[in-house]
Amino acid sequence: MQRKEYEFYNKIKNWNFSNISYESIHLTNWNFIEKIKEYSNEETKILDLGTGGGEQVIYHFPKVKEILGTDFSEEMIITANKNLKNSNKNYIHFKVMDNLNMKVEDDYFDIVTARNTIIDAKGIYKALKPGGMLILRGVDKLDCWQLKRLFKRGQAYLDEKPISQIDYENILDAGFKKVELIPIYTKGYYKTKEDLLALLLKTPILEDFSETKENTKLGNKKFGDDKKDFELLDKYISENSFDKGILLRRRYYGIIAKK
Repeated sequence: MQRKEYEFYNKIKNWNFSNISYESIHLTNWNFIEKIKEYSNEETKILDLGTGGGEQVIYHFPKVKEILGTDFSEEMIITANKNLKNSNKNYIHFKVMDNLNMKVEDDYFDIVTARNTIIDAKGIYKALKPGGMLILRGVDKLDCWQLKRLFKRGQAYLDEKPISQIDYENILDAGFKKVELIPIYTKGYYKTKEDLLALLLKTPILEDFSETKENTKLGNKKFGDDKKDFELLDKYISENSFDKGILLRRRYYGIIAKK
């Protein structure tokens, strides 16, 4: 799974959606950034895993003592450092790191954050100070499920167990206490077909990183490999177009855990 993710994100090179016109309606009262603000102060040290191009850390994270953003992709970290140059935020740093082989100091961070990325719960537990917090937001199996069912493939489509459940169990097994799992529902309305297509080409929604035997046989098919993909996309759009735009039903999950 990790090698496929590396190749995908290294090719994309950034994680910026600013050129895609869409509106999100949140159906669940849980916000990743607000949770970070709730548990942080000016003396807080934060480790952000799967930082991508650093946009969230640079523009939305609260001002704290130190933030280290890491990503498996060298190209992502190059983008993050470029984005950081004009910010004058000298408490933020970025480096390449494998989430499954974390190379950070033990008992150092007050908060570890992670978004849409694989994690090593035991490694995170070691990196946190006693009483430190893990704040995680991920994409669950049922994300864009109507679209995935139409295409009969997609991220985690063939996985027997939802990613949220796997993360929850691993976090508990690592020794965390007060572990809370929250299902998060949103509606995304994309202004045009081109906006929706841009999202699908920029994310792994219709690629499957599952390691099941079935997926190994199917291979890692990419969106747009044949004409049928666009026929299916047109069918989805015709059935999900509203005044606000083309509807994509999103399913995420949040986890908050204390060491």
